[in-house]
Amino acid sequence: MLTILGRADKKTGFCDGLSRRGFLQIGGAAMGGLALNEILGMEARAGLGSSNKAIINIYLPGGPSHLDMWDLKPNAPVEIRGEFSPINTNVPGIQICELFPRIAAMMDKFAVVRSLSDSDGAHDGYQCMTGRKRSDRAPGGGWPSAGAWISRLGGAADDAVPPNLAMMYTTGERRWGDPQTAGFLGAKHNPFNLVGRKAREKSESMVLNGITLERLRDREQLRSSLDQFRREVDATGRMDGMDANLQTAMGILTDSKLGDALDLSKEDPRILERYGKSDEKFQRDGAPKMVENFCIARRLVEAGARYVSLNYSRWDWHGGDGMNYPRSREEFPLLDQALSALVTDLHERGLDRDVSVVMWGEFGRTPKINKNNSRDHWPRANAAMLAGGGMRTGQAIGETNKFGEEPVKRPVKFQEVFATLYHNLGLNAHRDRIFDGSGTPRYPVDAGNEPLQELV
Repeated sequence: MLTILGRADKKTGFCDGLSRRGFLQIGGAAMGGLALNEILGMEARAGLGSSNKAIINIYLPGGPSHLDMWDLKPNAPVEIRGEFSPINTNVPGIQICELFPRIAAMMDKFAVVRSLSDSDGAHDGYQCMTGRKRSDRAPGGGWPSAGAWISRLGGAADDAVPPNLAMMYTTGERRWGDPQTAGFLGAKHNPFNLVGRKAREKSESMVLNGITLERLRDREQLRSSLDQFRREVDATGRMDGMDANLQTAMGILTDSKLGDALDLSKEDPRILERYGKSDEKFQRDGAPKMVENFCIARRLVEAGARYVSLNYSRWDWHGGDGMNYPRSREEFPLLDQALSALVTDLHERGLDRDVSVVMWGEFGRTPKINKNNSRDHWPRANAAMLAGGGMRTGQAIGETNKFGEEPVKRPVKFQEVFATLYHNLGLNAHRDRIFDGSGTPRYPVDAGNEPLQELV
């Protein structure tokens, strides 16, 4: 792991990872690893390399309420329907929560899946990152994340930008901040995680003193700092033993493209204003409300990233200081602004056919409101929002019963959503295979999980 420290926030002890008070943490490399002729052949067949084809995966840790956001039941009893009313969108027949007016006004650019049916039920981002359940039998080394599959099968679009990037903050509930690994595909396809908290174990980090986010903008200064660092470690004989991925990370940092993408001072202030203002405080054991990361995700895919995952805020509200409706009134408008700005941005830049966006959590919430006026965990029904990728948007897929308890029409699995995302990228999740360490062919999704035909 390569950690570049800036000035920590002394008040919280944490760093936001992107502001000038923060730090940039490179958490493992994700370079392509394919032979050049294989990359060229794959890209010619899949259309990769000739465009900004990419996926932005927005994870809402803790299980956001499907019933209060995208699948309201206004005719249900009060203990089920909750405090919010549905509003019409610009797509006839589709209604969503009244606290998402911006998304409602551009619902034709979204597709909502209201019938995710196979949530694992654990507080864990694993399924949102891999499409698989923890209980699924895994090959030696483990199942790869979606970003790792894309890194392995698609390679890098730009040598200066790793294909598999993450902005997954290290959270108190560790499973909410884990972008997952490349599993049996090998560490070279692990995500470059660009944010975090201060490394808890110094043995896991290598600190490059004096390199801050400001200096990432100055290529010559950065080269000088890295050269000095190399001389120092060479003198101690450590460089020869450095992990190859760490050396790759250092090489990437000598190019300004990644640093430029992370530097919001280079963004048009009028565009940045659309996204809203971030709250850099960590939400208990969850992530901070970094709405500006939605903008950075767009900048990263523009720079050449194939896949960007991020975690946003904390959505596990059972009661007490996590009351469902007061928190919803705080959180929903911020999310409405950030997500609508991202999708608007993609359309205005002509990236809407190339860049897919998915937003979801690990499960939904109980139809019946608990004694604390909140909702508990509910894996039997879940929802996802999708946009871009050339998909046929402006529709709602699936339907739950009158109380939002379970799907009664078009149940959808996580792997079907990932199959759709891979399809948008130009990858065939049932044809493109990799052999694991035992010689068994493995595919990004299991047989029977096809792209959602409503969308592709």
